[in-house]
Amino acid sequence: MGINLASPSSPPVQNSGFTGVQRDRLDSVDLVRGIVMVIMALDHVRDFWYRYSFVDSTDLNITTYDLFFTRTTPDLFFTRWITHYCAPTFIFLAGTGAFLSRSRGKSKVQLSWFLFSRGLWLAFYELFINQTMWKFGFDYHMHTPGVFWAIGMSMVVLSVLVYLPTIVVTVFGLGMILIHNSYDGWTAEQVGLPSQLWTVLHNNVDTVYWHLADGTTINFHTGYLLVPWMGVMAAGYGFGSLLVLDRATRRKNVLCLGILLIVSFFLLRYANLYGDQPAERPNLAGPWSRQPTMIFTIISFLNCQKYPPSLCYLLMTLGPSITLIGLFDRSLGSIAKPILTFGRVPMFFYFLHILLIHGAAVLVDLIRYGQSPLGINGASVSAATIQKWPTYGVPLWGVYAVWITVVVILYFPCRWYAGVKKRHPGGILSYM
Repeated sequence: MGINLASPSSPPVQNSGFTGVQRDRLDSVDLVRGIVMVIMALDHVRDFWYRYSFVDSTDLNITTYDLFFTRTTPDLFFTRWITHYCAPTFIFLAGTGAFLSRSRGKSKVQLSWFLFSRGLWLAFYELFINQTMWKFGFDYHMHTPGVFWAIGMSMVVLSVLVYLPTIVVTVFGLGMILIHNSYDGWTAEQVGLPSQLWTVLHNNVDTVYWHLADGTTINFHTGYLLVPWMGVMAAGYGFGSLLVLDRATRRKNVLCLGILLIVSFFLLRYANLYGDQPAERPNLAGPWSRQPTMIFTIISFLNCQKYPPSLCYLLMTLGPSITLIGLFDRSLGSIAKPILTFGRVPMFFYFLHILLIHGAAVLVDLIRYGQSPLGINGASVSAATIQKWPTYGVPLWGVYAVWITVVVILYFPCRWYAGVKKRHPGGILSYM
């Protein structure tokens, strides 16, 4: 379909600039990154503000929560489902950004050091800063790292891979994405790895325990397993080789690639043979099935597994995101500027939006009830909270109202910070 995965040694990429020449940013990449950041904020408003945030938004079955008997609804499901695009797109484009940094003149040594140091910083940020912002408290005995853990550790891996030819990095990433579901349900003994390492790489059921000399235990459990996320970042690095081609060629190739992934998702998901974990494993979506109504059949079809991300999940999310990059690869009007701003300062946006969403939720609780369950345990609203305070939280339409308000408020500090980064590129600001 005209896909050209060029390596740095290929003539198109050489002509586009592994020569130290400064190249302009690609607005299409920043715009798609900005879109997923805004969508991400919707998911986090739902976590902290929604009255029934303890309900599994992807649960198609009747489920008991104390006195509540409920299942997801179409509006609740799609509010959650649209946010599935955030993590894959952001991690994929982190790899793309690494390649584009190389095309703008960074040497392999410079790029490798940046990826290694920034990766460790992001992992530290997740474990010690981000978890504190989510919980408004810190317990060093319990760690449940999220997306920044996956991004950071994947960057550390990519810092080694960048010494290889781009095509090798691309094959590594695609291979991991394609075959990792073959190891679903395998134990550490079957794989031949230490149990703690396998738990961090690809086992979302178990928890890693470290027993300290003082008799205490550190628990480590994450749904953001490094396989296949580090493969997604490596594939994103290879994708960057398309973006240094001339606009007409790269637009054609990017659109073809995005459409190919979308079609592949529908074919693979419909077949129900591979690409999503079996339903017998706990907390996993598994194969789709016909439901009593058409809308719930569609929901079942789209309900792919995120923890860890299945092949179907990655095809479903990366296909449309890549297609949008192709569609937006043209002159963009002024209406895109606010979203572009968010896409150019994603980590700054993330830091502010968690503080704003969480802090405002606690403040509203204090005003209404004199106390807040979110003040010490993060997004931990339970059915018991609703039994105690029947008017707690906001309905789903209120989630959207809060979300829009948060995005509007955050535009102004993000616009200021984007200006600062533009005036002072590089240095410590490149880590934010």
